[in-house]
Amino acid sequence: MSQKSQAAEVRESVAEEDLLRADLYAMLGQVLAAPPSQDFLNSAAQLSGDESDLGKGISALAKISEHTSVEAAEREFNALFIGLGRGELLPYGSFYLTGFLNEKPLARLRGHMGQLGIERNPDVKEPEDHIATLCEMMAGLIRGDFGAPISVEDQHAFFNTHIATWASHFFSDLEAAEGSVFFAPIGAVGRAFMEIEIEAFRMET
Repeated sequence: MSQKSQAAEVRESVAEEDLLRADLYAMLGQVLAAPPSQDFLNSAAQLSGDESDLGKGISALAKISEHTSVEAAEREFNALFIGLGRGELLPYGSFYLTGFLNEKPLARLRGHMGQLGIERNPDVKEPEDHIATLCEMMAGLIRGDFGAPISVEDQHAFFNTHIATWASHFFSDLEAAEGSVFFAPIGAVGRAFMEIEIEAFRMET
């Protein structure tokens, strides 16, 4: 059986609601790792949400995606996350938890990655505790991209150790940032999703 077929078979064994969680993690990871492409904006514009906080954030994202150009989104991304020397926000676990980059939270993450068989992407220069990378890891752990999908208990351990401790704060900051226009609803979606994940994992334990 090819690796592609094995991956498809693994995904088929994951519950639909968990695949939806993985898709949302993957979307957040994609848009926080690099400026959104036209394809991303087109896809986001087709989304629809309900009256929950998450649904309202998704509806706001759809509306603004329809009226945002790639150039405007790139300028906003650069101002928020890159800037001259540094952007308005530093989306790293170490910074939010200690006030400094490359601190103990990053070392703990690297140790956990080794236990789970997650290898650092050599093409990515950012430290692994970047929020985009952590969202991508969660998506992969749920879908089984790093082997078999891990248990809810192990998902909880990873989320609680490396994401729950600071990500809600980051997404709230992103939602309220002075430079956030397109990224304000990304912050709202991320904040609401983190609250749902925290509560869901609490109910599982």
